Amino acid sequence: MDRDQLTANCISIIKLNQHPRGGYAASPLFTHYTYSWLRDGTFIAYAMDQSHQSESAEQFYRWVHRVLKDKRSTVDMLIGKHERKEWIDRGEFLGTRYHLDGREDQSEWGHFQLDGYGTWLWGLAEHVRATGDHSLLQELRESIEITVDYLMTFWHYPNFDCWEEFPDYVHPATLACVYGGLKALGELEQRQPLLERAEQIRQFILEHAVKEGRLVKSIQCVNEVWQPVLPDVDASLLWLGVPFGVLKPTDPIMQQTVQAIEHDLKHGGIQRYPADRYYGGGEWLLLTAWYGWLKAETGDRDEAMRCLEWIISKADPLGRLPEQVADNLRNPAVYEEWLSKWGEPALPLLWSQAMFLVLSNKLN
Repeated sequence: MDRDQLTANCISIIKLNQHPRGGYAASPLFTHYTYSWLRDGTFIAYAMDQSHQSESAEQFYRWVHRVLKDKRSTVDMLIGKHERKEWIDRGEFLGTRYHLDGREDQSEWGHFQLDGYGTWLWGLAEHVRATGDHSLLQELRESIEITVDYLMTFWHYPNFDCWEEFPDYVHPATLACVYGGLKALGELEQRQPLLERAEQIRQFILEHAVKEGRLVKSIQCVNEVWQPVLPDVDASLLWLGVPFGVLKPTDPIMQQTVQAIEHDLKHGGIQRYPADRYYGGGEWLLLTAWYGWLKAETGDRDEAMRCLEWIISKADPLGRLPEQVADNLRNPAVYEEWLSKWGEPALPLLWSQAMFLVLSNKLN
């Protein structure tokens, strides 16, 4: 399948799997991914904006607004508990994913995850910049301010990482999402408190999440001292370079982080992290696109194009892209366990389709 055909198929697949109310199904044929995640959905919406499909993106942002606009009392309650230094159970926080019609997810899967909330603010700001429709900010004001208050208060709380794991730690990739959202909205609306909090988060990352000249996967506060607890690299750390700009792609810390990703996680595609056991720890298409995106930003167009061609090679005859492929598995012994437990890896994964579009558009 050539690049133009896959582009058309990706746009079609995303549209077909967007609920009439606006939520994107993370993966329509994979039982555990039939929800809409704020994080996945925002990057899908960003890809649609990049592909001149802004009506789809706007529909998603309105869906988020409908999901969040009635959460003011919950957020105020949480902030009150925070100010009184009361214990907050993890299950009391806002959810990370919702049913396509906007209903709460009541499953036992972990919910407290901040990356999606920061990402949706960033994506909304990018959408407004792309379309020039500043009136959307006023239309969605209630959900925007609920999200801002939530992130301004809880940005430093331990929560699930972007892979739905390690809820007892703080993750630089998650902090990057929060930074990106507050900074983007702060710049768009000239809101100094948001910009100051974003800079505080950036300094926090630089002070506590850098070891031996590069970023680490996760940190933890022990006896009032923040320290790396998962010092290995994680490919989601690419987000600190693009799109959130915590560090410039050419920053020495970012470059050393990328070098560690290349050394530890790169084959044809990019794996998540060294200890990954999910489906044996295969190569993820969306992370390969991210790596290609960062390479394009640093001027290595040849490597970015190689990543794009690798992704194209993984499309099935219908133009569907999977979450991951079982090439160069980190833990081959557990692959069969996941197959018997959940079946084949997610196909299509709309986030994979979206990141192909993003990388392809960056290379145009």
